[in-house]
Amino acid sequence: MVVNELDYKDTHRYSRLILDYLDKNPNLNKFYNHFPELSNFSSQIKEKSKSLDSSEFDRSILSDTLIKQYGGENQSDATSNNIKLLSKKNTFTVTTGHQLNLFTGPLYFFYKIISVINLCKSLKNQFPEYDFVPIYWMASEDHDFNEINFFNFQLKKISWDKSVSGPVGQLPLQGLDKIFTVLDSLLPNSKNAKDLKRIFKLAYDEKRNLAQATRVLVNSFFSKDGLVIIDGDDPDLKAQFISNIKDEVLNQSSFKCISETNSELLKVSNGAYKIQVNPREINLFYIRDGIRERLVHHDQKFIVLNSDYSWQKEELLKEIDSFPERFSPNAVLRPLYQEKILPNLAYVGGGGELAYWLQLKSCFSHHKITFPMLMMRNSVLIISSKQSAKIQKLDLNFSDFFQDSISFSKTVIQRHSNEELSLENQKQFLKKQFKDLFRLARKTDPSFENAVAAQEQKQIKGLINLEKRLFKAEKRKLKNVLSRADLLRLDLFPNNNFQERVQNFSEFYLEYGPNFFKVLKQNLDPLNSKFTVIIF
Repeated sequence: MVVNELDYKDTHRYSRLILDYLDKNPNLNKFYNHFPELSNFSSQIKEKSKSLDSSEFDRSILSDTLIKQYGGENQSDATSNNIKLLSKKNTFTVTTGHQLNLFTGPLYFFYKIISVINLCKSLKNQFPEYDFVPIYWMASEDHDFNEINFFNFQLKKISWDKSVSGPVGQLPLQGLDKIFTVLDSLLPNSKNAKDLKRIFKLAYDEKRNLAQATRVLVNSFFSKDGLVIIDGDDPDLKAQFISNIKDEVLNQSSFKCISETNSELLKVSNGAYKIQVNPREINLFYIRDGIRERLVHHDQKFIVLNSDYSWQKEELLKEIDSFPERFSPNAVLRPLYQEKILPNLAYVGGGGELAYWLQLKSCFSHHKITFPMLMMRNSVLIISSKQSAKIQKLDLNFSDFFQDSISFSKTVIQRHSNEELSLENQKQFLKKQFKDLFRLARKTDPSFENAVAAQEQKQIKGLINLEKRLFKAEKRKLKNVLSRADLLRLDLFPNNNFQERVQNFSEFYLEYGPNFFKVLKQNLDPLNSKFTVIIF
């Protein structure tokens, strides 16, 4: 096994906002709290402790709720111990969140969780007087079923077709036996394949809903690491968020704060940063009777879209007090809810997630909730030994495969051609000659300068076209080599996307078994802001 690293900027796949954040661009300082370095956690711990002491935060509610959520499900001593530790003042959390994708969905689901587990270990080594609990926050209140109802296996999309509405976490599991049948037909008769089938059957028992099944599934992989899985769709947890829900309804604070931040982000970047999310006036959904629909203010009343629910202001406030679990934060407000009910120090997420977290700090300040440190989750490219051998045979490096398709083709041609295909030397020679012509024109008749410039452009353009024709001719000669290289690139970047965003863990577990997770745990470190390439 060989581990390599690559700067995120050299992957050519991350936004300018995220690259600037990782490079500590001072223009972004006001949009986050502390930069994610181990030494900065000391300040973060002090700030979070002070914030918790001055708020209505109740650790016993968190600990008791988690015990209730786990119910009769098997949990390791490590997880049980961590749940108990959460009731103590010297315990803090590191959190990541993800949707309830069928059979975990894309690979990066695991990279997120392993990142928080490993970060907690590093923090414990650095600050032994505290305890740190890794948290996986289940996005059980999401209602976009089509985003989570499938996973890919060997380029086949395995989908759970079902007519649904409301929060996905509450979905019953009828119909998943068909998915198991499809998966069973694709798997060989090996030990690792039998493990995969057992894990699937264990989790997706029809007696459970999707949130319960996801807890069992994730628990089967990470219970021994002490991972604690939390479901925010809970009345006791939502009760702690009542004051913030009321503020959202009455004052639309999130809309005001985030809209102002969005303008500032565009200003400091001269419009270069992409705004990840745009707030609504009210960033809440209403959950009841199998629906999750937006809450809006209209004609002096508060109404739930696509339903018959509506209230006057005082009626709505009573509804919030009586049934806080019916009010569900959207993507803008969910981070605030998470940080309100957890003793959390850091959030670990991907580039897209961190981009919208960078829009939220002023909202946190308004609610007097400590803004967490924003950690980039580890990103990984897995390369098999066979693929590595093919890369070497093609005289390429793993970093070459991160290029766009046109640049990649040029690299392959340059490595395998016996000819000098670049006319850069000729272009530079030509430019030097024209410098002399410009000098002569200025001395004789300055009006000739435009004619000289036009001629220079014509000559340079001619060389560029000739260079393109040379590449095209060489491309035809190297057709077979290019085809092999393109197929390998497609293997490593399916659908021209990161492997981790397309492929499911099952393909790699089938090949490497439990050792796959062991290697990931040994090599992923969110404190190291590099893209990781692992050659098995």
